[in-house]
Amino acid sequence: MRAEGSAVSAHPDGTGLEDALEAFRPDLVVLDWMLPGRDGPALARVVQGFGDVGVVLLTARGEVGARLRGFEAGVDDYVTKPFDMAELLARLRALLRRLGRVSTTIQVADLVVDAGAGVVTRAGQRVDLTATELRLLGFLVENRGRTMSTTQILTQVWGYEDVAENLVQVHVSALRRKLEAHGDRLLHTVRGIGYVVRA
Repeated sequence: MRAEGSAVSAHPDGTGLEDALEAFRPDLVVLDWMLPGRDGPALARVVQGFGDVGVVLLTARGEVGARLRGFEAGVDDYVTKPFDMAELLARLRALLRRLGRVSTTIQVADLVVDAGAGVVTRAGQRVDLTATELRLLGFLVENRGRTMSTTQILTQVWGYEDVAENLVQVHVSALRRKLEAHGDRLLHTVRGIGYVVRA
């Protein structure tokens, strides 16, 4: 998160959480479920007392009962271990956007994507995209400079990964055609790995 430009305060357990929240006033808190002393759901309830703060719970417990306990404690999102760091960062950014803490506009070269408004422009020209193309482009520009695998894209854009990989290829091809109608290639294929947006 520091590499993403966020200010971060890290703590090994929930001791002194109230003081840390008062001093740091975070927009978002990431909690591990299994902490010494009070566990993640108990700490999530503490966080809820500090206003409109997003809470993401990390845990190896994937059963429905555990998830329900987390959501009942006020958790906004739930990430099961093991997880991919790119997925966690994408979830944190999405939660920050929902909370209104970050701009929804991202620019890469002459490409401007305002995911919140659903508007994409390239070299000052509006690019009309389908809802799926907008989600796909939004995910790729959020992770600009990083190669996203087909599995990561399927999970984040479609919500599942047990479909044919050519689903991503078809949408990338359509998206690429629309973007390149107004400029040079920004959406690149990294053979055998996935796709990346970079100038």
